[in-house]
Amino acid sequence: MASRKIAGLRTIVTGASSGIGQQIAIELAKQGAKLIVTARRAERLADLLAEIKSFDGDAVSVVGDIVDPRTRVSLVEAASREFGGLDAVVNNAGIGALGPFVNADEARNRTVMEVNFFAPVELIRLAVPLLREGNRPIIVNVSSVLGHRAVANKSEYCASKFAMHGFSDALRCELAGEGIDVLIVSPSTTSSEFFDHVTDREGNATVHTRHAMSPHVVARKTVRAIRRGKHEIILTAGGRALVWFDRLCPPLMNRVLARFR
Repeated sequence: MASRKIAGLRTIVTGASSGIGQQIAIELAKQGAKLIVTARRAERLADLLAEIKSFDGDAVSVVGDIVDPRTRVSLVEAASREFGGLDAVVNNAGIGALGPFVNADEARNRTVMEVNFFAPVELIRLAVPLLREGNRPIIVNVSSVLGHRAVANKSEYCASKFAMHGFSDALRCELAGEGIDVLIVSPSTTSSEFFDHVTDREGNATVHTRHAMSPHVVARKTVRAIRRGKHEIILTAGGRALVWFDRLCPPLMNRVLARFR
């Protein structure tokens, strides 16, 4: 667990066009990181670059879908070409799905898993050779408190976050001897465009956002955890309570959460 300076940190940030990814990019840039930002929406990335350059930040963009292998290759190549290497990868891009599992189809499951798990994992695979040569390198996987405890009507999303959590823990062990840190960030519901763009919304399934965290707060805490070399952060008291009550008495949590379908 290595602490690090953010200034000069050569970083890829995915899903940077809005929400948590956008705010993480801005927070990193304000503290002097050098950024490769990516998302599908070119106009949003252009706005982000303009904001970063307004305070003399250093960033370039790669427009593309993180599911496309060519986008992932372009990100790693851009880090090498623009900054001479790579120190950090922030896997933030994600997608949701709402509704009962039995009413959905295979396509919904595969779409969620491709975006939330397979794409970030394969980006890491490409990035590791550069990270090995980086300065106190770190991989940051933005997951969810639902990667600890699953709930109804988000089965595919929960599965993808459980997969990312398990992968991150295993990868941390594998890379520890090479000096590459792995941080997993587990927010609760965040006020952003995320659930405006779910791949499928079945029936009356809804997300309650009245007490949602702001993306800025998530970003600030994430960057602080990067700086301090943390392995995992659960960002809300409610999230921590959910995790601990589930560990202490899973049958009770099963009964409680079965009421909220």
